Amino acid sequence: MQAASLRMTARQVALVRESFAKIIPMREQAAALFYNRLFAIDPSTRPLFRGDMTSQGAKLMAAIAAVVKSLDRIDTVLDDLRTLARRHHEYGVREEHYTSVGAALLWTLEQGLGVDFTPDVQRAWARAYDLLSEAMIAISSDKGATIPMVEVRLDCQHVAGPVRRDVVVAPK
Repeated sequence: MQAASLRMTARQVALVRESFAKIIPMREQAAALFYNRLFAIDPSTRPLFRGDMTSQGAKLMAAIAAVVKSLDRIDTVLDDLRTLARRHHEYGVREEHYTSVGAALLWTLEQGLGVDFTPDVQRAWARAYDLLSEAMIAISSDKGATIPMVEVRLDCQHVAGPVRRDVVVAPK
């Protein structure tokens, strides 16, 4: 995969972080909801999980928390992301599983957040998941895999002037 840009606005990053903070207090229930939904919509994923699902859920929530925390500086978790993608490939995760996982994640967030799962929050999470899953698929398929560059666009209002767009880019 050639270097690409992972584009999320500062607002999208903030929406993901704010909404995930509301999930943290119910992380065990959210993890259980997630896996139940995943296995219901894609039974082919069930054999990929052989261990204690409570422990697996804790790992899932910790991984999501790490990514959410680092969305605007993803370069700090690139090595972990590469390792995770390769490990998933070794476990037998196929490219089509990422679609099921994304659907289960968004459904879980909708259940956990209720009315706070607004269309903007849904789009922000979908964007974050799509970008990260695309990177993981590229790594696990080993097609000259690299992690994309991250681009977060910040809208800044300057006191003496008009709105200016600054671009922050974190290299791979």
